[in-house]
Formats: sequence, structure tokens, C-alpha cells
Amino acid sequence: MARLSGKTALVTGGSRGIGRAIATRLAADGALVAVHYGSNETAAKETVSAITEAGGHAFAVGAELGVPGDAETLWTAFDAGLADTGAEPGLDILVNNAGIASSSNLTGTDEAEFDRIFAVNVKAPFFILQRATGRLRDNGRIVNISSAVTRIAAPGTLTYSVTKGALDTLSFTLAKQLGARGITVNAVAPGIVDVDSNAHVLRNNPQQLAFWGSFSAFGRVGQPTDIADVVAFLASDDSRWVTGQVIDASGGARL
Repeated sequence: MARLSGKTALVTGGSRGIGRAIATRLAADGALVAVHYGSNETAAKETVSAITEAGGHAFAVGAELGVPGDAETLWTAFDAGLADTGAEPGLDILVNNAGIASSSNLTGTDEAEFDRIFAVNVKAPFFILQRATGRLRDNGRIVNISSAVTRIAAPGTLTYSVTKGALDTLSFTLAKQLGARGITVNAVAPGIVDVDSNAHVLRNNPQQLAFWGSFSAFGRVGQPTDIADVVAFLASDDSRWVTGQVIDASGGARL
């Protein structure tokens, strides 16, 4: 029996990149996966189709994050989509993966950019989690996707780094708060990962690929599946004694 059989999961930003790899892996492990997307419905439907064609179960959930009422919109769509599947109401696994990056330093960040990044990377997961606790079953799993930049000085991505530090703190606090229910809360911190958003830098450019790969102890950049496999562990019963942790999944970047 698949180790997540009978479980329901929601992966925010699950239509592409790391999120898609996570959704696909959780489905392969037996979970019914809600694949959230902000604007790219086509990509979400492609992810759902890939999962179902492989014998898994999934449905798409659309909700723009970083706008007023985003968490309520997401959960309303989730509840409706789950009902359409005939599955029991409730949630077992929540992966807060959706986020946006910034390439600005302290002096180069204006208020509009600052507010936008915090709205998507901090405010949205905060209120998604606030509304998730009533749906989340006992012994559930929460995994927040952080970043290795929280332990590395990265002036060029300062605002992004600060948002991920906030997510780490949120993980610590909720782990303590929800522990009595057997719910674990952890963060996963990737390093450089080959995804569509940085394809213009990494793909078809051996020099850049080698440069960014050199930061890892393994001499390569990460792949989305490298992160998804760590999340799958944290989503399973195997991780029942792990909570309040930030799991570095950067391939030993900048050791």
C-alpha cells in the first residue's frame, strides 16, 4: 500500500517547478493532491493530467495569492474541488510552496516591491495556515518551502531572504502550538534549483550551470525532484518525530 494512501494534500504553487514535483511525488505515494495555481490554469491542468495518467488522483485549485481575501478564496475553491472528488472533507498535508523572488538589494527595493513580496511569501501562507488548522486532521503534516538564503548572506535577494526567514519562524512557532495534536510543522530550504523561472540563466549555458553548481558539495544544481523527495519524507509517518525544523536541501551549498 502506498504510504500516503487515504491522505489529502494541498500544494500551493503546485502547477510548475518545485511545486509540480512535490504534487507529483505526493500523488505517487497515494495522496489525493489539490494542485493550486495563481494564474496559469493550463499548467495546473497539465500537472493534474500527468498525475491521473500515472494512476494518481488530483484536482486543480485556482486562487491568486497576495491580494485581499486570497486565503478565503483558496479554501473555498479547495472545499469545492474536494467535494467534487467525493472525498471526505478535511486535509492531511499542507505544503506552502507558492512564492515570488526578488533580485533587489536594500537600496534597490521600493515599497511596492517590498509589499508585494511580503504579501505573497508571508501574509498569504500565514492566513492560509490560519484557516487550515480547522481542516487539518490530527497527525497531519505542514511543510513550508523556505530557502537556503536564510543562512547565507545574500544582499542581492535581501527582501526575499527576509520573507523566508519569517516563514522559518512561523514554522517553529506552529510546531509548538500544534504538537499536542500530533501535527508536525517543518520547513525545507532549497538552494539553486533548475526550474523554469531561472531557465534563462541555467539552461543551455554550461558556464552558468557550472558556476551555480559549484556552490553545492555535489558540484551540480538541484532538481525539483531533489526537493520533492525531502517533502515526501516530511509528509509521511516516517517523519513523526521531526518537527520545528528547517531541513537544508541545498546539496550542501556553501558549506
